[in-house]
Parts: sequence; C-alpha cells; structure tokens
Amino acid sequence: MKNIDIKYWIWFSRIENITSLQKQKLLKKFKSPEKIWRLDQQKLTEIEWMNKVCVDEILNKKYRVNLNEYEEYMNKNNICIITILDEDYPDKLRNIYDPPVLLFVKGNLELLHKTGLAIVGCRSCSEYGKSVTQKLSYDLAKRDLCIISGLAIGIDKYAHIGALRAHGKTIAVIGNGIDNIYPYENRSLADKIIEYNGLIVSEYIIGTKPNKMNFPARNRIISGLSDGVVVVEAKKKSGSLITADFALEQGKDVYAVPGNVNNVNSEGTNDLIKEGACMVTNYKDIIRL
Repeated sequence: MKNIDIKYWIWFSRIENITSLQKQKLLKKFKSPEKIWRLDQQKLTEIEWMNKVCVDEILNKKYRVNLNEYEEYMNKNNICIITILDEDYPDKLRNIYDPPVLLFVKGNLELLHKTGLAIVGCRSCSEYGKSVTQKLSYDLAKRDLCIISGLAIGIDKYAHIGALRAHGKTIAVIGNGIDNIYPYENRSLADKIIEYNGLIVSEYIIGTKPNKMNFPARNRIISGLSDGVVVVEAKKKSGSLITADFALEQGKDVYAVPGNVNNVNSEGTNDLIKEGACMVTNYKDIIRL
C-alpha cells in the first residue's frame, strides 16, 4: 500500500459514530477512503442513507490531524494495515456478515490464512479450566493448528500459553489499540506472542483505549478468523457465548468442554452441548471431525 493511501486509511479508521457496515457501504460506492475524504457536505448529504451524525463525523477536522504521527508510530513499531480492499485480506474474515474494513496487525501475517481454531472462555476460570485449556491448546498447536483467542485473563491467556509452550502459532485479537495492550498483566504475554512468530490483530487504531463495547465486536473477528470455536468455561451470560453465536452465524463448528454441573462456569458450556455443540474431552474430538 502506498504511503499516501495509508494516510487516508488511518483517517478513515479514526472516524467514530459510523459503523463498520456503514464504512463498507461508503467504500463500495466510492472505492477508496481518499475519495471519501474529498467529499463535501453537499455530496455527503446526497447519499440516501447518510444522516447528519455521519456527515458531521466524516467532515470533522479532528480526525484529519496528526496522521503522519500515527504512520510514524506504526512504522517504528512494526504495525501494519491490511484493508478489506487488499488481496491479502483473509478470505475467512471477508466472508462474514460484518467484516472489519481494516485490520491493524503486528507479527506474522501468514497466520491470517492458516487453519486455526479459536479457544475462548471466562476470565474467572477454575483450575480445571486452566488445565484443560493449556493441554488442549498445546496438543492442537503441536498438530499445526493456529490457536486464536482474545488475550484476556483466564481461558484466553492459557490458550495462548499452551500454544507457545508447544512452539506453535497463536493469534491474539484485541479490543483496543495494539499500542495499548489490555489487560496490563498480559503485556509480557503479548511480547512473547510476537517473539514466537505469532500475531496480534485489532480493528481499532493505535491510541484506542479498552472500551467494554469493543469486546463483543472483537469476538466476531476471533470466530471469523477461525475454522471452529472451542468454549472451555462460560457462565450463562458470557462473552464467550457471543463468540460461539458468531461462529454459528458464520457457519463454523462450535465445540464445548463439559464441566462440573455444580460450577457456574460450566453452565454455558454444558448448555452448548445440550444444544448440539460437539463435546470435547481431548484434541482428538476436534482433529477427527
């Protein structure tokens, strides 16, 4: 991508209060963010679905400043952009209902096209959940499956750790800027993922702080990049179940690890099994399917 293009994509990614789907509609109509940048108020208001909020956001000058500083920071820290218009944008992600218009990525870009499995679960996991996750992740990574998770505390963390211990590959999809790893305690883990030729992915521009509204949206990318989703532990109302729902919508396989019926962390996973998810007790339950 030419440097001049990057500037316009950085601007486009900074615009708030416009959904990913709306940005996709703009790109479909105008073919590039540069052409959108050059639209005036009259041209924008002529777009049938465009409301005043969208017009004001696109024209807001605050998104058009300091673009060179963003680019310089990204170059200095080996952060790249992959846009939905690029040939190397992952097909698995392109084909979901609401693909991100661009990805900020750091690390081994080849992993975006590798066969992978998402492993997710609750943050307040049990020792059982920790043990099962690390073992399952290790065994799958040993068999050349890329392990995808969200770098959160709990099950996500141990999914990444299991893959790294197997000297395998792992992708961390985060809900904030790559420059601002969250939670703080997982920053060293993020560094190890890069060190071991893994990948960190975000649809949010650098400088984006953790926002609870970002994480459900992040989950569609976790499932979208995967060929299936394993839920290890999840309460009845859990973000991991959102990831499983996205996987079903995207036509992906959903797996669940059975748990103690007296543990609230198992309520969501046991319900998934009752609803038809493939029960997993070891890696063979996934590999043989």
